[in-house]
Amino acid sequence: MAEAAPTRLADLDVETRLARLDHLLEAIESAPGPTTRSATEAVGLLTEVYGEALARVMDHADGRLAELLADDELLGHLLVLHDIHPEPAELRAARAVERLRPAVRERGGDAEWAGVEGQVARVRLTSGGGCGSGCGGGASEVTDAVREAVLAAAPELTAVEPLAAAAPAPAPAFVPLATLTHRGAR
Repeated sequence: MAEAAPTRLADLDVETRLARLDHLLEAIESAPGPTTRSATEAVGLLTEVYGEALARVMDHADGRLAELLADDELLGHLLVLHDIHPEPAELRAARAVERLRPAVRERGGDAEWAGVEGQVARVRLTSGGGCGSGCGGGASEVTDAVREAVLAAAPELTAVEPLAAAAPAPAPAFVPLATLTHRGAR
């Protein structure tokens, strides 16, 4: 008789558990006394040991498997948490912007990765209607969404700086050909 495959948590269930875990950890940290210190230390040690186990998995993973593990949302966050993600922060942040681009474009704007300066990510943002990055209530929502996505993908970055899109180059002035050919005729 074949064993049933283990049931995996859906992403929403993982998010729910993580939110509950954050709440419980905040409650533990705010309680006074030696029991709180012991509980906090136990959580820290458990996290450290699990991080070491994950690092060992990554040590044994070939390139393709490491890529698959890093691309999984939950595992990717754990790899970042334990500072063992195989990709640099700039690449992860750029990918986060690229993933958001279709949604931003649906709203009539655009988001373009502009690089990292120090520990600050730079993203060129435009909003719909040709009004630049500063107009409309949706621009701030887009900026917030981009900031959240970039810092979730690369929390080692300290901030996200939205840049206004470069102004389009002015159209060349029209000069009639007759003006150029008749200059000396006066």
